[in-house]
Amino acid sequence: MLQIPFIRENKDLVLAGLRKRHFADAESTVEQLLSLDQQRRDTQKEQDDKLARQNAIAKEIGQLMKTGQKEAADAAKAETATLKEQSKVLGEQLTGIEQQVQAILVTVPNIPHSSVPEGRSADDNEVVLEWGDKPNLHAGAEPHWELIKRFGPGGSPMIDFDLGNKISGAGFPVYKGRAARLQRALINFFLDKALAAGYVEVQPPIVINEDSGFGTGQLPDKEGQMYYADADKLYLIPTAEVPVTNLYRDVMVAESDLPIKNVAYTPCFRREAGSWGAHVRGLNRLHQFDKVEIVRIEKPENSYTVLEEMSQHVQGLLQVLELPYRVLRLCGGDMGFTSALTYDMEVWSAGQGRWLEVSSVSNFETYQANRLKLRAKLDGSKPTLLHTLNGSALALPRILAAILENNQTAEGTIRIPAVLVPYCGFDVID
Repeated sequence: MLQIPFIRENKDLVLAGLRKRHFADAESTVEQLLSLDQQRRDTQKEQDDKLARQNAIAKEIGQLMKTGQKEAADAAKAETATLKEQSKVLGEQLTGIEQQVQAILVTVPNIPHSSVPEGRSADDNEVVLEWGDKPNLHAGAEPHWELIKRFGPGGSPMIDFDLGNKISGAGFPVYKGRAARLQRALINFFLDKALAAGYVEVQPPIVINEDSGFGTGQLPDKEGQMYYADADKLYLIPTAEVPVTNLYRDVMVAESDLPIKNVAYTPCFRREAGSWGAHVRGLNRLHQFDKVEIVRIEKPENSYTVLEEMSQHVQGLLQVLELPYRVLRLCGGDMGFTSALTYDMEVWSAGQGRWLEVSSVSNFETYQANRLKLRAKLDGSKPTLLHTLNGSALALPRILAAILENNQTAEGTIRIPAVLVPYCGFDVID
């Protein structure tokens, strides 16, 4: 959430950022916020003046009583009663104005970093780099949704969508045999690489309350994409970013504890309402999936250096998995609501002949921290909002899809990347 002083002092920057995002009614929204802010400051000054007058009269009343000026003291008391009533009314007005400001602020997205390119959609994202050679598959090579129909126990599907549909519904597959072991291998491999990079592992809850959803910006923006347990007013998490970042909600972090580096594995749940078509077939889009997430809490001056470090960490995972990939810098129209700068990593899916997004790494600057009230006293100064960052390291479904597709052989087997063999205990699926 943006801060009113920042908007007031950087009006042109804010307007330019909102236009880059193609935010509707940017000018009228900013003008409304600044008008309400001026009303708030005027009302606050009027209330402060009346409170100051009350304090001054209180001293006068004591002096008047001492000198026997009872009528003058009674008149002063009457004025104090009037001032108290006026102050109460002004206080109620202040509360109403602040509620209006808050209601508008939660609808305003973060301001993009200066390096964010112009654009309206994914077609306008900037390709930063591309790594690796795309595999040349044999004739008759298949997409993963065909490959997974075999290789399971007793010749059954190793990833069974029909069985998941019976248990839960569409988008909840059952992993069996070597597919289940490969899932576990990927999770442990990703966690081990994060631990080696200095991250501290946490195992958070996979349900969150409304305060947590608000803190990281999922509410009120994405409630339609989250599963909701109405009786308990709890949401299933869409990503570990939410519970892990909320560990630090309402926390004054000691400067000596910075930087904070956390990693967590969780299942994730997304309704993905309105999604259909070939691009979401098989593992390309699920309602439940596994993901390892890295989260950083940083001093503001360090956050963009850290963002590049996080990007390199994710790229390193893709490289040792032998997956060709590219890095995209998202344009203003394709960025997430809370992000200031996002890199997407996409792997090449040889069986589908297209790129698949497998990770987003983002810097939110102070946007989440302002909602979370996540601060630190840096260099002994007054409390300062910290910067939050997170990234998928990595989400499993499309990684698994690319591994299966890119490593299929003319002999009808699937080769396992060498780095995963110690984790899963086999080097080929046949």
